[in-house]
Amino acid sequence: MTLLPLPSILAQIAPFAIWGLTLTLTIAAVCCIVATLRTPRRPLVYVAVGLLALAFVLAALPQHPAPVVYRVLIGIVVLTLSVLGGGPAAQLVLALATRSTSVPGAHGGIVVHDRVSGAEETREVLRGGMTIGFLERFATTGAIMAGFPEALGVLIAIKGLGRFTELEAPEARERFIIGTLVSIVWACVCAGIFRFAG
Repeated sequence: MTLLPLPSILAQIAPFAIWGLTLTLTIAAVCCIVATLRTPRRPLVYVAVGLLALAFVLAALPQHPAPVVYRVLIGIVVLTLSVLGGGPAAQLVLALATRSTSVPGAHGGIVVHDRVSGAEETREVLRGGMTIGFLERFATTGAIMAGFPEALGVLIAIKGLGRFTELEAPEARERFIIGTLVSIVWACVCAGIFRFAG
């Protein structure tokens, strides 16, 4: 029985190690996001973003495709991370962009200020934004994972046209655009990990 040289053994083990580490990083990112869903904790969102970035870089390295079991597991984990993590990531970016001066709506919408009869009133527009965000990221990630990135144009058009009448306030427009872009970028990065695994 002849023994394989060490470089040959390492070359065979490396893909399993890299994909195993990628999977571990994405699972850790999901754990951070789940921990921050009930009680928003900005440091955990930063950690999740860092873990996702590391997983993306690892997956993008030139290497052999992931074994089927790894690919299935990575697909499940990145879809979960995409759907759950995009909301906290968007809230973090919005807080940084507005310097924490904006108030989140009770129903996932945007709170805007109106001046009515000389008095200032607040109202929540784009209610249901959280649910729409979940569906948007699920559809975005699913479309890219399935190999149909063209579907992104349809998703963005539906979201923009469907909410057009509620975007008369400048603050609502800005937050809508920032939140949508962060949500879509997050979903695309998550889906990218799966695509690299193929």
